[in-house]
Amino acid sequence: MLQTQQLIAGQVWSTAFKNRAVFGLLIGIGLLLAYAAVTGWVSLQQQNETGRKYQQQARQDWLSNPDKHPHRMAHYGHFAFRPKAPLSVFDFGMESFLGNTIYLEAHKQNSVNFSEAGFSTGLLRFGEISMAMVLQLLLPLMLFFLGFGTVATDRETGTLKLLLSQGVSWGQLLVGKSLGLMAVMLSLYGPVMVVTGLLWFGLQGGRVSADQTIRLLLLMGAYFLYLAFFCVIAVLVSARSKTAKTALVSLIGLWLMLTLVLPRASQALGSYLYPAPSKARFLADIQADVLKEGDSHNPNDPHYKGLKDSLLTAYGVDSVGQLPFNYSGFVMAEGEKISAHLYNDHFGRLLSIYDRQNRFAKAMAFVDPYLAIRNLSMALSGTDFASYVDFQRQAEQYRYEMAQKMNDLQIHFISNKKLGPTDKPYQIDRKHWEEVPDFSYQSPGVESVFGHEAISLLAFVFWAGLLWFVMVRFTKTLTAL
Repeated sequence: MLQTQQLIAGQVWSTAFKNRAVFGLLIGIGLLLAYAAVTGWVSLQQQNETGRKYQQQARQDWLSNPDKHPHRMAHYGHFAFRPKAPLSVFDFGMESFLGNTIYLEAHKQNSVNFSEAGFSTGLLRFGEISMAMVLQLLLPLMLFFLGFGTVATDRETGTLKLLLSQGVSWGQLLVGKSLGLMAVMLSLYGPVMVVTGLLWFGLQGGRVSADQTIRLLLLMGAYFLYLAFFCVIAVLVSARSKTAKTALVSLIGLWLMLTLVLPRASQALGSYLYPAPSKARFLADIQADVLKEGDSHNPNDPHYKGLKDSLLTAYGVDSVGQLPFNYSGFVMAEGEKISAHLYNDHFGRLLSIYDRQNRFAKAMAFVDPYLAIRNLSMALSGTDFASYVDFQRQAEQYRYEMAQKMNDLQIHFISNKKLGPTDKPYQIDRKHWEEVPDFSYQSPGVESVFGHEAISLLAFVFWAGLLWFVMVRFTKTLTAL
């Protein structure tokens, strides 16, 4: 039984490589993969080196500030950089469009900026050539070109009738043809994964973590399953078609639908069903809510006037100058707490809208396996939207703690007495700047991928079950004519 399937698989393999055009196709895709590997390596090295350089420069600039008022330091601000994950050499994901740098300052929550798309021409919007893109789009197309005639050609030449009359079952035929096409697929997929593993290992300097190893293994398994789906689909469509020409047209139409039409339609429909506010509207809403709460820089603001009155009552004094701490620093800390709380509320609601949009698009993975592998690939490579949001949140937490640390220094080390016209401005020793630690991004573990991409993983199980069911069904309904 198994020997029959091996013979059929061997026939598919030998037939594929008898065609010289296949070698041309493999060389063309191989060159594209080589280009993607080189550009991915160079881009990752350059961006990580740039990030490390300017993160150190920002830290040095922060520490080299002279003695000054801590509130001026809070406004001086800091920069946070997110290093590219090792597997981003394989899948660039959204990084080129979302950016990896953010400026942190008191009273203001800036968004991540300085993306590649912002500095490049519009050509970037046509897509980048990454190894993931080649495996997701071009290799399935190549498998369809190789697999369209696996059964249909045998039917046209009469070979199919001979095979079935000699005792070969439809199940053995479909499994054998699928295994043969998978063997051809492995001739390109295998070297790509070997190159990816070598680049991944080299980028980490040999210090490989368990988390990154699990990510790489899952990535390899997911892509193998994804490409195997297309092998089976090609054989099933070929088996169902009367002629090889019909099978080819059907498979090309299916490829266009799965890789171009459905992904774009699901994204557009998700945005239509769950509309998100524009950036200008988002920022204006936050500013409006902050003004409702009060202006911490305005001594006559009703909210902060009430706060002042309660402090004077609690400490039994007549003026803020008699308080045992710096009143302005206390007000700044209160304002920072209120504005950060409002920003986090609005940001949470915005993410909730994006989450509904993304869930809609992810659910389409049950219709289109390309969406499942695209989302899972970006998540495992650390280049998806969830990774961007995680960086934004860690940077905001750092910004808040930095601003509150400066407010705390003002409260405890700046006098409450008003300066005279000839007095030197208040300032504190520069050694206090070292009390603010440098920003260091901690990427989430691989377990977070299972949470964000549960739908994509379930879609893989669904597609495996669906194709198995269709194959079993076909073994009972297909005919040799």
